[in-house]
Amino acid sequence: MTVTGERQWIVDICETAMLAVLIAVSGVFRIPGLVPGTEFQLSAPIAVAICGVFGFKKYLIAGILASLLSMTMGTATILNVAVAMTFRVVVGLVWLALGDSRVFYVISGPVGSAAARVLMYFLLGKGLEVMLIAAAPGMIYTAATAWLFGKIFMRCRLERR
Repeated sequence: MTVTGERQWIVDICETAMLAVLIAVSGVFRIPGLVPGTEFQLSAPIAVAICGVFGFKKYLIAGILASLLSMTMGTATILNVAVAMTFRVVVGLVWLALGDSRVFYVISGPVGSAAARVLMYFLLGKGLEVMLIAAAPGMIYTAATAWLFGKIFMRCRLERR
């Protein structure tokens, strides 16, 4: 491996680890909603932005590492990880279909959240409508802010080069 290739490999590993920590830590912060049960996890728009800027592969690896980290810290359960991974895979599929367009930033979070609620419905067997209604404020927040987070991450990524 050349010195340049070795340096890039190290940069990629460090970048992925930092993104994983960012996803895990931002998942701990919740913005309260007006109605109980409608709180919003800050990690959703951050995760969408990471996928849009860094690509699906790095995003998925960082997400898996974030889930492992969250489970190790005791801030996530298997159900949390299943929901998060559903969100991540759906966001990634939307990215694969649309690229990093503005439409991707607006729709991928809400579509991923809806898919995660459908998974919870299949696992728990009830309350799909209630779960979707409770998630609506967070979906709107994600749609409104993911693009802004993406701009910030893109600027950071360009500054590093």
